[in-house]
Amino acid sequence: MIRSDGNETQSEPPMSWREGYVAVDWGSTNRRAYSVDADGRVIAKLEDAKGVLSVGPGGFECAAAEIRDALGDCAMLIAGMAGSNRGWREAPYVDCPADAQALAHAICWIEAGRVGIVPGVCQRGPGADVMRGEEVQALGAVTAGLVPGDGLICHPGTHAKWIAMRGGRIDAFRTMMTGELFAVLRDHSILSAQLTGDVGPDAAFAAGVADALGGADLLASLFGIRARHLLGGGRSDAGYASGLLIGSDVRTALAGRAPGATVALVGAPALCALYSAALGQAGTVGKVIDGEAAFLAGIRRITEFL
Repeated sequence: MIRSDGNETQSEPPMSWREGYVAVDWGSTNRRAYSVDADGRVIAKLEDAKGVLSVGPGGFECAAAEIRDALGDCAMLIAGMAGSNRGWREAPYVDCPADAQALAHAICWIEAGRVGIVPGVCQRGPGADVMRGEEVQALGAVTAGLVPGDGLICHPGTHAKWIAMRGGRIDAFRTMMTGELFAVLRDHSILSAQLTGDVGPDAAFAAGVADALGGADLLASLFGIRARHLLGGGRSDAGYASGLLIGSDVRTALAGRAPGATVALVGAPALCALYSAALGQAGTVGKVIDGEAAFLAGIRRITEFL
């Protein structure tokens, strides 16, 4: 903006963002929306199973109107899979290293200055990778003081994310298809009959983690589950298989890092418990942090640059 004396000044953010806004974490299968007041407090919340994959073509305007009806007609900032090629509108990725300011400057505006989608983050080259949604939590976790500006954050899940923070920015990250591979093995493989029951951080899980951390061949060890069954083995193989996969995940993520560091975990409690146990076996501490608090802090930080 140009002042009357001809000098350029920084534009003031819209009043709508200073007075409050709606923050939406819109994933593939669920969505969570929060009405945030001028002081950053959540005054109302909407949570349902209307994720991106359940919204038909052309249905996002109506789905967003539902949020407004529930939480008020405020400025809205949306993160997650709503910005994917399956979502409302595709928001181009921001390259690593990335911070909140870079995300704010690359917001995909549905309605200029009022309804926007936060872009995901990508890496290009030999280690090509992408993410949507986790970047807001990672930056928010640093902003809220939940994790240091230099460290490692893990988001366990279908596609586990390991995010390396440096100087408060997302410096690099890596995605592991750990959860999806376990689901495929459990539901669609020759091992399905042996991978039944709940998985917890028990002895069978610990045995799988130990084998993985010790360098066991993942593919051969998985087939060993089938062999033990045919030969009368009596192990809880769902737990062992999960331990193998998560142990392999952890071994890869920690390669080259000094033991004893703390890894922040953001995700469902049951999965975080498994990763925490595996990290403990690897000589590293897993610290579970509040993902909702991290998300809200990340969105608030982004709005400071709007």
